[in-house]
Amino acid sequence: MTDRTSDRLDLAPSADDLDALRDKYAAERDRRLRPDGAGQYRRVAGKFGYYAKDPYTPWTERQALTDRVEVLVVGAGFGGLVTAARLRQAGIDSLRLMDEAGDVGGTWYWNRYPGVHCDIESYVYMPLLEEVGTVPEWRYAPGEEIRRHAVAIAEAFDLYRDAVFQTRITELTWDDDAAEWIVNTDRGDRMRARFVVTSSGTLSQPKLPGIPGIECFRGHTFHTSRWDYGYTGGTPDGDLTGLADKKVAVIGTGATGLQVVPHVGRDAQHTFVFQRTPSTVDVRDNRRTDPDWAASLRPGWQKKRQDNFLAVVSGEDVDVDLTQDGWTSTPDLQRAMITGKLDPALTPEERERRDELLDAQKMDAIRARVDTVVDDPTIAEVLKPWYRYMCKRPGFSDTYLQTFNRENVTLVDAADHGGITRMTETGIVVGDTEYEVDCVIFATGFEVGVSGVLSGTMPVHGRDGRTLLEAWARGPETLHGFYSHGFPNLFQLGALQNANSVNFVHILQDQAEHIAAVVTAARQAGAGIVEPSEEAQREWTREVQESAFDNEQFQADCTPGYYNSEGKGRPNDFTYGPGPVEFHRVLEAWREEHLDEVLRVETEVCS
Repeated sequence: MTDRTSDRLDLAPSADDLDALRDKYAAERDRRLRPDGAGQYRRVAGKFGYYAKDPYTPWTERQALTDRVEVLVVGAGFGGLVTAARLRQAGIDSLRLMDEAGDVGGTWYWNRYPGVHCDIESYVYMPLLEEVGTVPEWRYAPGEEIRRHAVAIAEAFDLYRDAVFQTRITELTWDDDAAEWIVNTDRGDRMRARFVVTSSGTLSQPKLPGIPGIECFRGHTFHTSRWDYGYTGGTPDGDLTGLADKKVAVIGTGATGLQVVPHVGRDAQHTFVFQRTPSTVDVRDNRRTDPDWAASLRPGWQKKRQDNFLAVVSGEDVDVDLTQDGWTSTPDLQRAMITGKLDPALTPEERERRDELLDAQKMDAIRARVDTVVDDPTIAEVLKPWYRYMCKRPGFSDTYLQTFNRENVTLVDAADHGGITRMTETGIVVGDTEYEVDCVIFATGFEVGVSGVLSGTMPVHGRDGRTLLEAWARGPETLHGFYSHGFPNLFQLGALQNANSVNFVHILQDQAEHIAAVVTAARQAGAGIVEPSEEAQREWTREVQESAFDNEQFQADCTPGYYNSEGKGRPNDFTYGPGPVEFHRVLEAWREEHLDEVLRVETEVCS
């Protein structure tokens, strides 16, 4: 059926209808709540550790390292790559990149499943395009193009020279006498580094649903982030010939499921899609880059476009929207979960009322789109999302909904059963119905918000042997989210105590540039120590807590998902409320006025 979508704002509920809509949202939420919450998932460790095995790069033995580097960057995703690139530009020759994966790319190293694309426009998402000298082939780039760009960054800035892959830090220990970090790894390394930058990310460790009997299934299983092309055949572009005679189950209908299901649905003998909660599925409208447009670009074009996108989605005042896509059309709705500027002319009550009405309009249009695309009205109803727009990460696809018009695709609604009931030797059971399958594909995402530092899997011992988790026993305390008192020369990239946005690579890019500026200033001043004072980090922690949006009730009212730890409302006191644009202004002013306050000239810096 042809997609006949329009905005459909005329069908949006009036203010008088909001009570009924809230009741509907609450009822749909309650269908999906589970008493075990986030405990319904299990880590890929122990007997399930094989789900995390790297299928892309053969294991390579090497000698343990006992050398020194000036800077160690932990994590070779875009955060680590941009940090290392900026440090290289600043003249740092002694620099090592480290990652558990077999190569650079981070999430894009692991995610190679068929159909994988980024849902942020490639011209603003992929960093350092001008520095590398490329323009993406697609407006929304496929994963392989993004992975190749990560490799190009590493090559352009000579980051492979001292890099070590397939390596995980087991302990970081500060040596106060030498003013450097001792770095122990699972490869037996005991290397040293003057500065350590952690950008290990939170989208690399897959998670599995804790389905009873999962270990009993005798068919084939794998996680989407470790796609088994040896079994399915094909490539990230599809053509999964190995599934032609297979009955396949896809578990998970989030962003990954939206991209995987059309390929599996087309190529498998039969596909069962197991859904607990439907995603929002808005128009994607991907297209190849116009070569004439690419030829017209002038130096500085990417920064201009990136800054414009960030400003628009952050609610800043702009004259023009250069991107004009699904993200930039919904900035007010994003304030429920993403930091940014608020309209000061409205009271909080007025703003919530307005945003709820706008939210209802948007969600009505998304639900109406399902009716225009899906032929079977019964299936269409199951695919309609009943929750506020930012309760789950918004989805975009021009092929996902259409897949459910295929006769060889079955949608299984598991909402009333708390998800999948159990697995047997030959299939998957929901309620009392068993679906026999040959293969189960887990599109269940990654562990989110749990870096090695925060989880304790990468213990950090600072001055006097105190661990970072001990120092943060009552909550994290940092200066600008980057460093903490008692842990000199240790920098962290991430979302903690700074701002966020839907294009998190831009956030990481700004963080990388700030860290590079601080390290450069330390080297120029001959400072061996970079460390904030206790007073400075207390003041910043207080500022973050006082400015953070209170969205605890919004989260509590949302359908269960990783945004709200499977149905919980939680205080949001760790994100800088005014947003990333204002946060960048804060950092610029701080570098001009206060940077020397974190520098101590006690030891000569490495050359």
